[in-house]
Amino acid sequence: MSYGYITKLSDKVERVHARFNNRFGIAIAADIYTAKDIDRSKKYPALIIGAPYGGVKEQGPCVYAGELAQRGFVVLTFDQVFVGESGGEPRNVSDPALFVESFSAAVDYLGVKLPFVDRERIGAVGICGSGGFALSAAQCDTRIKAVATASMYDISDVRSMFGNDKAVLEGMKTQISEQRWKDFENGYPEYNPTFPEEPYANEAALPAKDPLSNEWDRFYAVPRGHHPSARGGFTTTSNLSFTNFRLLDFIDEISPRSILFVVGDRAHSKAFSEKAYAVAAEPKELYVVEDAEHIDLYDRTDRIPFDKLESFFKDNLK
Repeated sequence: MSYGYITKLSDKVERVHARFNNRFGIAIAADIYTAKDIDRSKKYPALIIGAPYGGVKEQGPCVYAGELAQRGFVVLTFDQVFVGESGGEPRNVSDPALFVESFSAAVDYLGVKLPFVDRERIGAVGICGSGGFALSAAQCDTRIKAVATASMYDISDVRSMFGNDKAVLEGMKTQISEQRWKDFENGYPEYNPTFPEEPYANEAALPAKDPLSNEWDRFYAVPRGHHPSARGGFTTTSNLSFTNFRLLDFIDEISPRSILFVVGDRAHSKAFSEKAYAVAAEPKELYVVEDAEHIDLYDRTDRIPFDKLESFFKDNLK
């Protein structure tokens, strides 16, 4: 079975591969989407699309990019460092600072290497965990002129995920801290993928799990969203850095640039967007999509509000 992009590329859109380094010298693999009929002697607004945490550019980002390129944007999708086709060893390591840096590295590339991009009109879209990373990048990188999130997760909000139970959090820290000894002895970090190397045939074939695990499986573990480079999660010790890093402590400093939070009305992750929206400064908007769960905003074109995204960025990337 061939694993590529989860949606077919429109015959109106061109996709070319790009590769550039972040400021640490780690290579980032990217795709550039443009409408085939654009006039390259002119300059266009650009969008950077970040994948869900642990996902790759061939999944949700390609769905967004293919549509938004037809609406007048130059779109860059990318694999995070240590993931997919991007560089970084060992594989499947996660780090909040490096994942935030990837958005700024993408801005570097767009503004320098693509003469048909207007470097004063660059925005970012973060899906799931990339929502937190995109917002964090915009807090310090003022070249990002507007940000939209879809089904946002703040991966650094570990305390909230553990119900603010100090004993549980301390146990998790201890377990991961001691794993570092094992990793050092072994010479490589422990990585336990969540999803199978080969997808299940369909949803009916999925094993019974708790509701949240089942939801992830209904995207990542079946042909709908499966990709062998997105097996789920990161190295065990990656989680430790997120307990000591707050992605959104300065979200109010994005103002006066605009933020759009897009969330499904049935999304298990809705509270992350609501919490971030509450502390963000104006201008901001919380846009609720009816009859949509978290993963629906990954790939369901009948749920992703492309008209809203188009108007938001065209209004704020002037």
